[in-house]
Amino acid sequence: MTEFTPISGLLGGLLIGLSSVLMLWGAGRIAGISGIFSGMLTPTQGDALWRMLFIGGMLLGGLLWPLLSGEPLPVDLQVSWPLMILAGFLVGFGARLGGGCTSGHGVCGIGRLAPRSMVATATFITTAAATTFVIRHVLGA
Repeated sequence: MTEFTPISGLLGGLLIGLSSVLMLWGAGRIAGISGIFSGMLTPTQGDALWRMLFIGGMLLGGLLWPLLSGEPLPVDLQVSWPLMILAGFLVGFGARLGGGCTSGHGVCGIGRLAPRSMVATATFITTAAATTFVIRHVLGA
């Protein structure tokens, strides 16, 4: 069971929101991870450095947390690596199909009051709830 940690969740959410606002105001860019990452795959002139720094900062934050907190990152894979890789490809496909990922639409798009982001986020949540219901209650996994 996962512990309920409202303070750390609130602080994390505030930091994510603040960083997305700073990215929009400071660089004029949306902090959607799928867009940032896909832009690294086909970089334009002078566009790759900030994308690499953004992705590198996310990875570095995850690597530094155990050192700063003294706690290991809780990693408990519930499925096999091949299934995780397949799921990653499906998420990437879905992000491309939806014109952005949950961070881009849910955090940045709703923050800008973008109607398509509100529809996309509602679709993400509904699909996730339906998938969880089917996997847990219909398939019994």
